[in-house]
Amino acid sequence: MAMTMTQKILAKHAGKSSVAAGELISAKLDMVLGNDITAPLAINEFKKIGAEKVFDNEKIALVPDHFCPNKDIKSAEQAKVVREFAKEYSIKNYFEVGQMGIEHALLPEQGLVTAGDVVIGADSHTCTYGALGAFSTGVGSTDMAAGMATGELWFKVPDAIKVVLSGRPAKYISGKDVILHLIGMIGVDGARYMSLEFTGESIGYLSMDDRFTIANMAIEAGAKNGIFPVDEKTLEYIREHSKKPYEIFEADSSANYARTVEINLSELDFTVACPHLPSNTKPASSLKDIKIDQVVIGSCTNGRIEDLRVAAQILKGKKIADGVRCIVFPATQKIYLQAIEEGLIQTMIESGAAVSTPTCGPCLGGHMGILAKGEKCVATTNRNFVGRMGHTESEIYLASPAVAAASAVAGKISTP
Repeated sequence: MAMTMTQKILAKHAGKSSVAAGELISAKLDMVLGNDITAPLAINEFKKIGAEKVFDNEKIALVPDHFCPNKDIKSAEQAKVVREFAKEYSIKNYFEVGQMGIEHALLPEQGLVTAGDVVIGADSHTCTYGALGAFSTGVGSTDMAAGMATGELWFKVPDAIKVVLSGRPAKYISGKDVILHLIGMIGVDGARYMSLEFTGESIGYLSMDDRFTIANMAIEAGAKNGIFPVDEKTLEYIREHSKKPYEIFEADSSANYARTVEINLSELDFTVACPHLPSNTKPASSLKDIKIDQVVIGSCTNGRIEDLRVAAQILKGKKIADGVRCIVFPATQKIYLQAIEEGLIQTMIESGAAVSTPTCGPCLGGHMGILAKGEKCVATTNRNFVGRMGHTESEIYLASPAVAAASAVAGKISTP
């Protein structure tokens, strides 16, 4: 039976020769992830079912990143639950403040995920790791608890949408523009419980950071996961970061897809998602009269080193506009340090930006950048729902680091 890339990975982990869309399976897990919001719920369920041990203390990752460094007593108590569980069960991959980063940038950087893996995380953007040729998806905290206890989880095998990329992108056109354009085409439910499988002759033009961004936002189209083929760029990244064994899966040429979508990268413009849905996309050039109050550069979507380099290139020698707050969040400590060594942080601070320790912070309306009533923000984050970053009458415009940095200087939505 012909299968897609995702279906082949699931079949292997289910111990089956083949699987079909809609089939219910139980698959072995290579990594189970939780954070300071979702893990405490999972830990409670883990204890309620009477589990005496975790299935593998090296295949669980706990990352306090959403409200960390803790913003109040409640968040401190949440983090304490995770910390104590990690200690009790000798969880090898627990990342304390100072070592941690935003989870979906941290796990690939630490080599904890690799090609061919099956990964679940109690966070919807766990689909990020599809950039490495892994099947990764977000689950609820109860499923996380079951995964920690048994090392297995049930799945309904997803159907797939084939996304064919052609053409060469122009300067500063990035993975963020690609995924926003796609979500604008198919809608926030256009890939509901499907696998977005990216392919085409232009995959090679996308850096690994571009691919992480695209896979990260597969969920914003309703997808179960997003996944990229494993090419030399992927292997170079894996070899640099991980010592884990990996396995390369390729879709069969005769695999069945529910739909094929084609995107010519050479025709892409800078794309912005306007309030209050990621699918409400427009060319940035059509929004240049919209004045802004805040810019956020960072998150699990766009806080990697290439993102910071692009932002710094645009900010260099310029000043953040009067009345605009620009906050930068490197995604991990390693990225933060590299940005310091490359002079990127100095450039940003000299421009008038504030630079934060790695944290999810304002992306989910957590802390360090909450919006007041009526304020408008350009953010490199992944969601712009009503009240996502603060007051229900604030507005979020999702954009690439290039557009965000240019907008910070202009004081209104702008392009480099």
